[in-house]
Amino acid sequence: MNKRLDSMTRIVLLVVLAFAVCLASSCAKKQPPQTPTKAPQKTAPATPAKAPEAAKPAVQPAALTTEAPKPAAPAPAPQPPAAAAPSAGKMVELAIELPKPMFVGTPQDIKVENLEKPLGKPRHPMLVPEGTVNLAKDKPVKSSDEMPIIGEISYITDGDKEAADGSYVELGPLVQHITVDLGKTCELYAIVVWHYHKQPRVYTDVVVQVSNDADFIKDVKTVFNNDLDNSAGLGVGTDKHYIETSEGKLIDLISQGSPKARYVRFYSNGNTSNDLNHYIEVEVYGKPAQ
Repeated sequence: MNKRLDSMTRIVLLVVLAFAVCLASSCAKKQPPQTPTKAPQKTAPATPAKAPEAAKPAVQPAALTTEAPKPAAPAPAPQPPAAAAPSAGKMVELAIELPKPMFVGTPQDIKVENLEKPLGKPRHPMLVPEGTVNLAKDKPVKSSDEMPIIGEISYITDGDKEAADGSYVELGPLVQHITVDLGKTCELYAIVVWHYHKQPRVYTDVVVQVSNDADFIKDVKTVFNNDLDNSAGLGVGTDKHYIETSEGKLIDLISQGSPKARYVRFYSNGNTSNDLNHYIEVEVYGKPAQ
């Protein structure tokens, strides 16, 4: 009888224990759903944090609007030319009467440093103010060599540009110069000089200066200088040597500000054929200064 009660008691305990275990496991399963309910509370603040990123598209269009006008920038206002033309109104082609050529072709045996390559065709015309004239025609000339070997100093401004005998002046060796007196201060636009063009040759240390001082001590402006080593004592020049032709050497003075001067001086120091200095003609184009 007692054994049955013990057995019954054990069975009841086992049933109660099993019920307790089941109840505990069911409670454990019901608790996990509470965790996801708290997760939305943590992610909720993240949604407003992304709001500033949404504002970026509004800033980007503004940046584009500031860059849009840039393509129009490369259209600046027209700039004036570096060398302004003289205030003389209408510009016309400078009419230079040229002598007949004495030789044809380019000489091959002249070797001179910094030599200008011949164009092989007539040079481009130069524009000057309307009313420009040759101010040097028949004007008095002085020379550093007062006793020329050949010719007369007056030949240099007589209008004869031919290279025939009786048209040129031959001065002594070493550095020599001639000076043309225009008679009054003038506004100068161009100078053309013919040394000797019967044979292809190059004259060295060619320097051209203008001034209002007859002695060329003050108010002196150098407008051409191809003396590369200052052998003439007038400073080192950067202009090129050139071969004498019937076209003469044209010096543009408009690009140099159209200087105002009364006197024009020409230097040379022999040539590639001999040590002598020659002049056929010089012309000075401009107008009397106002």
